[in-house]
Amino acid sequence: MEFSEEWKALWPISSVFSPPLLLNSEEIGPIIFNPSPKTLTKLFTCPSLAPPLPPQFTNLSLTRFLRTCSPYDSSVLVSTSSLIASTFGPQFSISQLPQNSLQLLRCPGTNLVIAFFPTGSNSNQIGFLLLSMRNSTLAAHGYGGEVFTAKHEVKHRIVRLLVNPISDSSSSSDNSCCTTVGYLLAWTLYSCHWFRVKISGVGSDSGLERPELDFIGSKLFKSSAIIHACWSPHLPEESVVLLESGELFLFDLDSCSVSSRFKGRKMKVMWDHSNISETGKWVGCDFSWHPRILIVAHSSAVFLVDLRSEGCKLSCLLKIETLTSVSSANDDRFVSLTRAGSDGFYFTVASNRLLLLCDVRKAMMPLLQWAHGLDSPLYITVFRLSELRSHTKDDQFNWASESGYGILLGSFWNCEFSLFCYGPDTRGTVASEVSRFCKSLYAWGLPSELSLMGCDCQCGSCLVREELSKDSLPQWIDWRQKKEIVLGFGILDKDLSADLSEPDIFGGFTLIRLTSSGKLESQRYCALWDFQKNSKEAHKESSLNFEESHLYTMGDVEYKLDKRFRYLKLDCLKGYLNDNLGDVLVRKLKKSYEGPDEKHSFRSDFHQNICQKLKACGVRRLRESFVVDDLLTDISVPTSIHEIAVRSIWASLPMDLLRLAFSTYSEFLEVLVNHMKVSLEFLDIPDRPHLPPFSFRKPSLRSSKWSQKMQPSDAFVGPVVPLQFLVSLRNLQNEEAGEISPHSELKLQCNKVMQVAKEVVKPDSGFEIPNDHVVSLADDREDISHCSKKECSFSLHKPLALLSYNSSISEPVPTPENSFAENEMHTTCIYKTHMVEFASNAEKEMVGLELFDTQCPSELKFDDRPLDYGPKELKIYKLLKRQQSNFEKGFGLYQDYLNRPNV
Repeated sequence: MEFSEEWKALWPISSVFSPPLLLNSEEIGPIIFNPSPKTLTKLFTCPSLAPPLPPQFTNLSLTRFLRTCSPYDSSVLVSTSSLIASTFGPQFSISQLPQNSLQLLRCPGTNLVIAFFPTGSNSNQIGFLLLSMRNSTLAAHGYGGEVFTAKHEVKHRIVRLLVNPISDSSSSSDNSCCTTVGYLLAWTLYSCHWFRVKISGVGSDSGLERPELDFIGSKLFKSSAIIHACWSPHLPEESVVLLESGELFLFDLDSCSVSSRFKGRKMKVMWDHSNISETGKWVGCDFSWHPRILIVAHSSAVFLVDLRSEGCKLSCLLKIETLTSVSSANDDRFVSLTRAGSDGFYFTVASNRLLLLCDVRKAMMPLLQWAHGLDSPLYITVFRLSELRSHTKDDQFNWASESGYGILLGSFWNCEFSLFCYGPDTRGTVASEVSRFCKSLYAWGLPSELSLMGCDCQCGSCLVREELSKDSLPQWIDWRQKKEIVLGFGILDKDLSADLSEPDIFGGFTLIRLTSSGKLESQRYCALWDFQKNSKEAHKESSLNFEESHLYTMGDVEYKLDKRFRYLKLDCLKGYLNDNLGDVLVRKLKKSYEGPDEKHSFRSDFHQNICQKLKACGVRRLRESFVVDDLLTDISVPTSIHEIAVRSIWASLPMDLLRLAFSTYSEFLEVLVNHMKVSLEFLDIPDRPHLPPFSFRKPSLRSSKWSQKMQPSDAFVGPVVPLQFLVSLRNLQNEEAGEISPHSELKLQCNKVMQVAKEVVKPDSGFEIPNDHVVSLADDREDISHCSKKECSFSLHKPLALLSYNSSISEPVPTPENSFAENEMHTTCIYKTHMVEFASNAEKEMVGLELFDTQCPSELKFDDRPLDYGPKELKIYKLLKRQQSNFEKGFGLYQDYLNRPNV
């Protein structure tokens, strides 16, 4: 049964068994290219060839960042962090080496080649070398042992270089010995720079050829970053720039040569936003078969832009949505684009999972599809197969070489490339003639890996050893810092390559590579039927050498800080964070004390003073159990559930442990820090008698060292020992060290306080713990629940919007009925309201500051100070109260708040 070519193209090569458009390589010859170790030649070595990259940022996804940057006690759930990250769209990892850093420009009619590359401390200069062929030897020439550099400095880091040769070179008007051989385009993140490439001394017997770069002009884009740029294959002086916003600019060097500041022509393109994803980005652009027809790729679609008329004719060539039936994931996107073939009708585009060959005359119908299996294939280019299989001994496969193409797809950052060959059908004479007439294309063999480095062994043992070496490195070390990688490459023209070596059986090509160690090398690649084993030396060498390369910049400033490091013992803190503080204390107590038995006796009146202070706070001797209701009797200002729970734990501690938590400065011993004795510093206990935590305290007035002017006082300070430490010591005394941790005990105590709080307020007051994970502006209020009984004078206060937000991003929904989220203990507050009847006759009986107590829902306590409050003050009070009442009546939001239920 015969099927149409469109139906056959739906089956990607390398993903299905026996795809219809796959041909064996028996009829087309070998398409696997192996490097020849004996032909490796070092052309030039200089640090300027490989400028260091800026330091790499932390490679964390937004989901991982939200989880790792949260506090220990409130870690974000995986589902919650993924939900938050999804609202920002897909996060794309940015490669520092997305494109080819080496560009080769052949001087027409000569055996000279100019190699261009970024150089400088920040890759902000254009460097170049002259490659010449003499006596069947390829050599690289610079200037005084260094590379040539352009006089015009770009000032910013160069993203990519592009060259465009001139077929008919012409001499300049001012100097007949200087010949223009092409153009160079260099772009940074926000600017483009154009140069004219010239060479002087061509044809002289002295061998003093010298390349030059003449600056033509530049263009600065302030509103948007540059995504891609390309030269026109039809008109050498024209180029197109694609911005991040989707704007297209056309530049003609002949019309822009009047001024060095180019304006360019902005193309009026009205993009079809129905085919463009809002979360995607623009990928690239290229010229099609006409000088005014462009192919522009977005991460979600590929468009054909026709600018031949005054208006712009836009058509969609391909959508990423049409590939979801073939691709297993719905988050696939296009990442690279380039034209294919010499006629301009074909183009190839790569997504994260597929490589597609398309024709502009057949929209929405790819001609070929491959499942490439590469990670972030940002680099793509197309070669004629005759360029890859040149200088052959056997002409059996010459027809296939002349009619076939090879797509090189890969990533410089990941050091992996694959070659995808295609061409017409070669099965029989009649079939081949029909395929030529119908322009049917087939995949020639399966994709083959191409190693640009040329010295790596590709056997299974070496590949496994390399992956294990990468995994063994610490997380903060990039494996590329331990391995020499390829920054850029170029293929030498086949006529020059033929002069370098003897002809191969099936042909090959000469590769010029630029490495991260600052070397420019050449090596011959040969076409074979199978992968060739490398030498024993390459097989034995380690994949990752541990000599630091210069891939990243480490800074020029010498380290001037103190290299003597001091270490802190944080075993108790680690034990608390891991909920095993009791076990840490047990191990510490088991260790024998090797130092002298030093005893320090407190003052005679210390125990008496501390006991009196604790009794004033409501603590009695040897209290085995503590009732939470006792602490609620003294609450006037809003106090969180967490604070009440902590205070109840303090009250339940034995007296001997409480004595350890408070002291005076006169009882402190100085500690040794940096070989110096330093006195410790704590805050004074407030005069108001209550247990920790103390919300408001006066700051200390001294530095870290006592002086004659500032002597230690006899005031009590503390707590000098954390509560968690005291709880663990109490558990050790009760032989309960491993049963419950201090953190778990605090949670249990918060649950008890919450149960008591629910009992002392009105049951149907509308107070409940919200378990939903939705934040609404309607929830942005403060929910206050009052008790209607006279003997029940407590109220609950919680900001609902803040509570819902904190719960939705950091806490799971609690399953036990008496449990609640961690943030609930901090956001839910309780306070005691005053028992004053809000009546006019009661207010008349009040005098002094008691009148202000009627305007506050919580009970106010005033200091006992003599204050004159006469008729004049009462008149001012009534005036202020009337103004407040008028303001409340005219404030609509406040009235809506009062009209809500449960208020």
